[in-house]
Parts: sequence; structure tokens; C-alpha cells
Amino acid sequence: MAKSIYLDNAATTKLSDAAFQEMKPYFLEEYGNPSSVYQMGNHAASAILKARETIAEGLNADFREIYFTSGGTEANNWAIKGVAEKFKDKGKHIITSNIEHHAVLHTCEHLEDLGFEITYLEPDSYGMISVESVEEALRDDTILVSIMYANNEIGTINPIKKIGELLDEKGIIFHTDAVQMIPDSKIDVKDLKVDLLSFSSHKLHGPKGVGGLYIRLGLRIPNLMDGGAQEYNRRGGTENVPGIVGFSKAFKESQETMVKRTEKQRELRDYMIDRVLDEIPNSRLNGHPEKRLSNNAHFCFRYIEGESMLLMLDMMGIQASSGSACTSGSLDPSHVLLAIGLPHGVAHGSVRFSLSDEITKEDIDYTVDKLAEIVERLRQMSPLTNE
Repeated sequence: MAKSIYLDNAATTKLSDAAFQEMKPYFLEEYGNPSSVYQMGNHAASAILKARETIAEGLNADFREIYFTSGGTEANNWAIKGVAEKFKDKGKHIITSNIEHHAVLHTCEHLEDLGFEITYLEPDSYGMISVESVEEALRDDTILVSIMYANNEIGTINPIKKIGELLDEKGIIFHTDAVQMIPDSKIDVKDLKVDLLSFSSHKLHGPKGVGGLYIRLGLRIPNLMDGGAQEYNRRGGTENVPGIVGFSKAFKESQETMVKRTEKQRELRDYMIDRVLDEIPNSRLNGHPEKRLSNNAHFCFRYIEGESMLLMLDMMGIQASSGSACTSGSLDPSHVLLAIGLPHGVAHGSVRFSLSDEITKEDIDYTVDKLAEIVERLRQMSPLTNE
């Protein structure tokens, strides 16, 4: 198969060459343990500090507010479980939404087993959580609100700044999962008035297995992982030095290229959306038409199964997904699509395309042409088409 068009960048991205080159010395030469007192260990510790400062500067945070984790899932777990444990005597009510990543939803389900009460806000038909719904759900015993910045499946961007202003006024801790938003927009944690913010490396052309959590200075939550004195005594375990260094380099690249890159992605995204909706009957765009991630185009096609489309696309050299990579093995329709009101039959026929700056107009044309052929072929075979 000669042609390969990768359109699943919301699941993971290709490691950038610059990030790879930055990582190499810490595998082969500067491989010391950062906790060691000798020179090689000091070099590794200095590299981690530099990476922490780079990411803090990009988020308008203090470097002491940045903690490296194994990824966004760990960061979400730490934020939510940490606040729950710290403030359980004040209250056991937490607010989130029913379209969050499973790293948030499953964490909240775990807390429900421990006696916490979780309010799951419902989005509108575009998948957006309103400030009004958050305010209406607040109670005297509410200790935390956790709302994702941008949905990982349908790409809708939530009004996080307005929610942050509301919660800051009320004195309630606010966490946002910004894993998908970090590569798409400049983030200022002070301007957003968030107390905790999760992010991940492999969504922005950094290595897998590393991410981070912003914890506002003054907010002390219990450790999720205990062991040693790493990460300012907040996360035990020898640091993933090559991963952290690569993450920092990819993050800096992402910040520097953001305006030009997102502009290109947005132009190609809209071109793809227009072609699909115009040329493929019974197709639907999911998510907000404007307030969405620059690289996200998520569709449903009536009368067919998304899994069949993905397999046939793959045979033609096109990699896409049906939604979150964390649930790709499930036969159930996306919880996000059900939450925005789509029937099971329609939700099953979903495909997510997520672009990178390497994608060209020719790639989009090829993809849409093949997609149209596949949809027509599958509908000819589907018993649902003529119902």
C-alpha cells in the first residue's frame, strides 16, 4: 500500500524530528538519574528544570506549578482524586459533564463508590457545556468542577474562561482537561482562572508516556503516587527525562507554529466539511460549526457502521477513527454522540478525521473521494438504507 494519509492526530501524533533529536542524548549520553548528586545526574535534573520553565512560560504559570506525569489520564486522576480527598470534610459534591474523556468519567465513578455525589451536566446539541448549567448545579457542598476545554471526539470548545470567572467568584476549585486544546490555542492559566489543568505530550508531536498537571500555587492536594522526593515531593518515581525533554521541545515548537499551523488546518478542515456535506447524502457534521478545534472534522453517515468505513478507509491508505482512541475496541456507540441527542443507529455511523500541518488539499480530496465511494458501497449492502 503506497499511499498513507494519517488523519487521526486527535488520537496521537507523529513525534517531531526536533523533539526526537532533543531526546537522543538523554538515552545514550546524559542518561543519569536526576536525583543523583554527580555531574551526569545534575545534567538530567537541569534538563527537567529547563523543560518545566519552558512549559510554565507557555502557560503563563510559575515553574513550581508544573508537575510532570505519565500523561493526561494520570493528570486527570490526580487532580480529581486529590481535590476529593483534600476537601471531603467540606463537601462531597463534584460537577462534571457526561461528555468528558473516560479518564475523568471513570475517576468520578470511582469517587461515587466512595460516597461522593457527582452531577453530570448535559451538553447542548453541539456538545457545549453552558456557564448557566454549571451555575445552576452549584451547591453549598460543591468542592470541584471539572469541565474539559475541548471535546476529544467532536472538537467542540467549551467557554472555560467564563466558567472559570464564575467559579473564581464563588471560591470553588476548577479543573479542566486541556489535552486536546494545548496544541490548538494559546492557554493562559491565570486568565482562565483555572486551579488545575491537565495536558499531554503526544497530542502535539511529542513522545508518548509523558504529560503534566498545572496546580495553582497555594492549592495543596494529596499525592496520587508516593515514593521518592521527585517533582517537589509531589510525585514519586524516577523522572522520564527523555520524554520530558522531548515534550518540552514539541511544546515550544507547537507554540511557535500555532498561528500559521491552525490557520492552515482550519482552512483544510472547512474545505473537507463542505465537500462531505455537499457531496455525500445523509451526512451530518457533529460538534459546533465554528467553536471547534482547528483540525477536527467529525461526521455521521446514516444507514452504515463506522467500523466498516474505517476498515475500508484503511485499505485505501487512510487512517481515521470513530471517536476516542481509548474506546476504539468497544462496539457501543460513542457516549458523546448519545449525549448530544443522536440515536444509536446514527451514532454508530461516525468517523472522526483529525488533521496535522502535514496534510495537503490533495490528501483531503483523495480522502473525500474515497469516503464517498465507501459510503455508497456500504449503503448498497445495508439492510437499513431502504427502511
